[in-house]
Amino acid sequence: MMIFLVAFTKYLIPLIIQLLVVLGFVFTTVAASQYLGPKRKTAGKLESFESGLDAVGNARVPFSVKYFLAAILFVLFDVEIIFLYPWAVNFKELGWQGFVEMLMFIVFFTLGFFYVLKKGALKWDD
Repeated sequence: MMIFLVAFTKYLIPLIIQLLVVLGFVFTTVAASQYLGPKRKTAGKLESFESGLDAVGNARVPFSVKYFLAAILFVLFDVEIIFLYPWAVNFKELGWQGFVEMLMFIVFFTLGFFYVLKKGALKWDD
């Protein structure tokens, strides 16, 4: 029980104090900006801003599924490419087994890419 009490006072109490200070600072700055800041709502400030251009039309225009598919494929292939960097850094230490494993990975990666091309997932002419 004594060890628990020592650990509690040594590690947990400073964390609780720091948490209280941080929360106090956050609430104080939010409240101060709410009560002390200017409250002039003009038509220009309430208007949506889009890169300096006037907003035209509805913002809820549906996108083509091809756009989302291309984005998902980009993320998928980008994450797979990230696995090549540690392999390249540790190429000599991994030896032939690492080379064969990465060669299999690259073959599967390439097969997946050709499958995506064959299915026409990257064609934008629809």
